[in-house]
Amino acid sequence: MANRVINKIRIALIQLAVTSNKDNNLKHAMSMISQAAMKSRADSADSITPLVVLPECFNSPYGTQYFSEYAEEIPGKTTQMLSQIAKEEKIYLIGGSIPEKREGKLYNTATVYNPQGEMLLKYSKCHLFDIDIPGKIRFQESEVLSPGNQLGMFEMSGGLKIGLGICYDIRFPELSLLLARKGCKLLVFPGAFNMTTGPAHWELLQRGRALDNQSYIAACSPARDTKATYTAWGHSSVVDPWGDVIIKAEESETIICTDIDLDRVDSVRQQIPVQTQKRNDIYQLKDC
Repeated sequence: MANRVINKIRIALIQLAVTSNKDNNLKHAMSMISQAAMKSRADSADSITPLVVLPECFNSPYGTQYFSEYAEEIPGKTTQMLSQIAKEEKIYLIGGSIPEKREGKLYNTATVYNPQGEMLLKYSKCHLFDIDIPGKIRFQESEVLSPGNQLGMFEMSGGLKIGLGICYDIRFPELSLLLARKGCKLLVFPGAFNMTTGPAHWELLQRGRALDNQSYIAACSPARDTKATYTAWGHSSVVDPWGDVIIKAEESETIICTDIDLDRVDSVRQQIPVQTQKRNDIYQLKDC
């Protein structure tokens, strides 16, 4: 039974309200994970193990001035709590991301757990968020953080491959194309777009990556807090391989759930077979 082919999964995105109190953030996140697991199972007639997703920087305010103070090693307090709750709730869990301390450097790192509480993946954001939009926003993650150097991919039971990126990674189509080429039919991006880039690009980029790869895209944001030093756009959402938004949150804290029908991926790829029509004699995507 554990090795049966899976053609549908249930995903829950937690649009979490994040504060400056790390202990409260962790306690609240664990409660919301339990609620998401319960909601996923209540909304589904199938006995599918849910995939629950937290947002980027869920245990810390998002800002270069905070990363050093809130950073911890992996394994550490936050990841031990994530492992425990995944095991208790018997879910797959993408633990958003946290500021990680590693060998004297800081990283923006996501961890993934199976229903036994085992860590399946540790992925560090490889494209750092360095932008400067005059009169609106300047943010330079590279002033504090170091980039990761590996792709993020893990398998659920039944051999289902899922790709993982963090926020700014979604702007780089090559990353998603590589993950799709390696067999990922769902790409997940915990992210915290802001009030400038959010309304302009958040949904557009999700739909673009969905169409590029004829895959599902799920993007999980923190809830909007207009009193924070960095205000997240919110609007966590899931986009299908046709580029349609199948579920979307507003800006407040919430949990959204939907089914990911993997047969839909195969159907779209058969109808518009761009995956087999690429001109590798003219251009190539290299996996370094």
